[in-house]
Amino acid sequence: MDACVQFPRTTVENLSLSRMIIGTNWLLGWSHTGPAADKMIRERYSSAESFYPVLKAFLDYGVDTIMAPASQNEILVDAIRYTEDKTGKKMIIVDTPIVNVANNKKSRAETEKIIKKSAEIGSSLCLLHHSSVEKLVNRQRETIERISDYTYMIREAGMIPGLSAHMPEIVVYCDANNYDVQTYIQIYNCMGFMMQVEVEMVAGIIHNAKKSVMTIKPMAAGRCTPFVGLNFSWSTIRDCDMVTVGCHTADEVYEDIEISLAALERRTPKLGRRGSPNQNQSAFGAAESHK
Repeated sequence: MDACVQFPRTTVENLSLSRMIIGTNWLLGWSHTGPAADKMIRERYSSAESFYPVLKAFLDYGVDTIMAPASQNEILVDAIRYTEDKTGKKMIIVDTPIVNVANNKKSRAETEKIIKKSAEIGSSLCLLHHSSVEKLVNRQRETIERISDYTYMIREAGMIPGLSAHMPEIVVYCDANNYDVQTYIQIYNCMGFMMQVEVEMVAGIIHNAKKSVMTIKPMAAGRCTPFVGLNFSWSTIRDCDMVTVGCHTADEVYEDIEISLAALERRTPKLGRRGSPNQNQSAFGAAESHK
């Protein structure tokens, strides 16, 4: 791959973001497969320095936007700072903090403190975690109760507000009620993994959304291959939307970027052959086609 190639970008409000977003489940230990995989991830990424090869690989191709509950994971913040210092490149943090949304003074104060910390670590966007947002959803009224209180806190802290929306209705309710929500996180993959309605329905919601959508879990947490998952995502979202891609190694980063760029450019990705005890199989095609 040509290191000069820079990944396409989009905007949220007035902020430029890479259309590929760095996912962090396979850096922070949330594999969606089991405790053994989670443990393996945490052991591999146990210091700021250990994150560097993966984060640098993304930055090499202009993928500078990273999504995580970053303000609540000190090791990731340290890794971002370490990478920025080593590369001289700034990373754009999309923070997804888990907050207490109980309707009382104490809970509000706790949440304000968390949101201020999000700003303190340098987050550009603050999207409340889906597990917090979903407690505020009123399906009967088709509203998200008191959400404006939290988007106001985010604005006051100097960040762009958004919401994580595992529930697809959240996107619809935000648009219908004109909440100050400038982007949404939405689960979207070819297998329907963790999606609450059919893939086709979510595709329609994404295409009709008033704001750019950050899609997540394109490879269904490893349940489909990058070629299948990324080709599906890039070919079925809008030019303004994003795909969040989690990788465990720098080599995976380079592979997923090549697949993604090829999908966007409507060409065949330049990938090596998959491993096999016998590489000389006609079913694998001509060796030259994989170079």
